[in-house]
Amino acid sequence: MAAPFRNFRLTACAAALLLGAIAHADAQTAASLYLGSKSTYAPGQDPASYEAPPTGFAPIYTEIVARHGSRGLSSASSDLALYSMWTAANAAGALTKLGKSLGPDLQRVTRANALLGYGVSGISAPGYGNLTQVGIAEHQGLAARMAARVSPLLGNAAAAAAQAQTAPRQIVVSTSGVNRAIDSSNFFTQSLAATVPGIAPLIVKSPALTAYPTNKPVAQAAGVNRFELYFHKLAAGTDLPATTDAYYPVYQSSRAYQSYLASDATMNGKVNGLVYGAASKAAARAALATIFTASFLDALDAGTTHYANTGSYTFTSDDGLFTTTVTGDGGTTLANLVDAANALYGVYAITPAMVKEVPVSFAKYLPTVPLQTLAYVSDLQDFYQKGPGIAEAGDINSRMSQALLDDFFKEVDAIAAGNLAHAAKLRFTHAEIIIPFATRLGLPWASTAVPQAQDYRYETNDWRGERVAPLAANVQWDVFTNGSGTLLVKMYYNEKETDFPPACEAARYLAGSASHYYEYTRLTSCYGHAAAAAVANVRASIKR
Repeated sequence: MAAPFRNFRLTACAAALLLGAIAHADAQTAASLYLGSKSTYAPGQDPASYEAPPTGFAPIYTEIVARHGSRGLSSASSDLALYSMWTAANAAGALTKLGKSLGPDLQRVTRANALLGYGVSGISAPGYGNLTQVGIAEHQGLAARMAARVSPLLGNAAAAAAQAQTAPRQIVVSTSGVNRAIDSSNFFTQSLAATVPGIAPLIVKSPALTAYPTNKPVAQAAGVNRFELYFHKLAAGTDLPATTDAYYPVYQSSRAYQSYLASDATMNGKVNGLVYGAASKAAARAALATIFTASFLDALDAGTTHYANTGSYTFTSDDGLFTTTVTGDGGTTLANLVDAANALYGVYAITPAMVKEVPVSFAKYLPTVPLQTLAYVSDLQDFYQKGPGIAEAGDINSRMSQALLDDFFKEVDAIAAGNLAHAAKLRFTHAEIIIPFATRLGLPWASTAVPQAQDYRYETNDWRGERVAPLAANVQWDVFTNGSGTLLVKMYYNEKETDFPPACEAARYLAGSASHYYEYTRLTSCYGHAAAAAVANVRASIKR
C-alpha cells in the first residue's frame, strides 16, 4: 500500500535552480533569432499558471521523453569547410571588411568545440557534440520544475522508501546510449536528487535489453534502449532482432525509413528542389555578399571552385593540461552558394547554445532577410526528413516511434493495474526521435503532412522546428488518481499544457471544457492502445 502523500518543500539549491531556469527562459528570444531546431530551450508556460487537478485527484506517476540539452557542433564539418573557404578568399584578397573577421571567429568556434566539456564534471569525453553550459542548465532546470510540479508524488516516494513502508518506487532512467543523451540524463537526475531529499536511491537505470544483433549477440548496457530512443538509425550489424522479438516491427520500420530517406524520386527530389531553389540561392548570395567579393562568389556559383572540411588544427586548454587535434575528413563540401550559406547558418545557429564557451556572435554575418530564408530551409529539411513530410508517404517518418508511444502507455497501464513499482520514467534522446514522436501523437501543429505536389510553407503549415524540437525539447505525462479507480493524464509539450489531438476529445475528463485532463481508459481507446489486463481499474488498495 502506498504511503500517504505529504507536503514537500524544495531545497534551497533546487529553488535557486528553478528560479534561475525561469529567469533564463524569460530572457530567451529564440524565435527572433531564427534558430529552428537549434533553438535553446525555454519553458513554454509559467508553472504558476498551470491548471490545478480536479478535486480529489493527486499525482501518482510521471514520465518524460526529452531531447538532450544545448550542445556544440556535432562534428568538425561546417566550421572547417567554411574556414577552408575563408582561407582561400583571404589569400585571394576576396574578403569584405566584415569578412576579414570571419576566419578568426571560426577558429574560436572550432577551438571551443574541440575543447568542449574539458574540465566539466559529468561530461563523458571532451570534444564536439557535447553539452554546453547552457545545455547543462536546461536539464537541471527541467528536473527542478518537474519536481516542483509533482512534489507530492516524489516526496511521498522518497519518504516511503526512507521509512521502508513499502518496496521502493523507482525512478527509471533510459537513454539512446549516445554521450550527450547520457550526460543529459545524469545532469537531470543529479538536479532531481538535489531538489528532492531522499530521492537519489530510487533512481535506477532501465534493465538491459536482450543481446543484439540476434545473429551475433552482444550484451546490451543497462539504461540504453535504441529501439525506443535511437530508432532512426537501427542497423543490421548492431540491432537486428529475431522476427519474434517485440522490437522487430520497430527495426523493420527503421530500415524502411532509412531507405525512404535515400530515395531520389520522392524524398531527395522534393527536398533538394526546395533547398536549391531560386529563393534559397538568392538568400545565399545576399548572405555571403557581406563576407566575400562578388567575383569570388561568382566562381563558386559557376562550379569552378569548391571547398571542404580539410586540414588539422591543434588546440590546448587554458590550463595547458589538455591538448587535442581536430582533423577534417573532407566529407563536407561547399560546391555552391547554397551549401556555403547553409554552412554559415549552421555555425550561426549553434553559437547561442555556446555563449558561455565562446561569446562570439555570428549574427553580424547574416542580415535578417536572408537569415529568415536560411532558417526556413533548415525547417523544411527537418519537416520532410523527420517530421510529417509528404502526405503520400503515409506514416513512414513516424511509424518507428510507435514503440516509444507504446512505452508511455505501458507505464500507465502498470499504474492502472495497481503496479506502483515505478514512480517515474525519464527518457533522454534526440531531435530525430522527438520530431516523429510529436507526429505520432497527432498534435495538429506537429503532424500535418503536405501533398507531394505542394510545398511546405510557413504560410500554410504551423510546423516549426523551434516549437517542435528545440534543444532539450520534451513531452511529459503526469498521471493522477482519485484513489477510486479513475486515472487522469495531463500532457505537457515543452512544459506547456497541451491538449491531445481533437480525435481524443471524448477522453477529456470535463467534457466540453478547456480542461487539460484526460480520462486514461478513453485515451487508450483514442490511440487504439490495447492495454494489458486490469487496465480499467486501479486496485482498491491504492490510497492517496
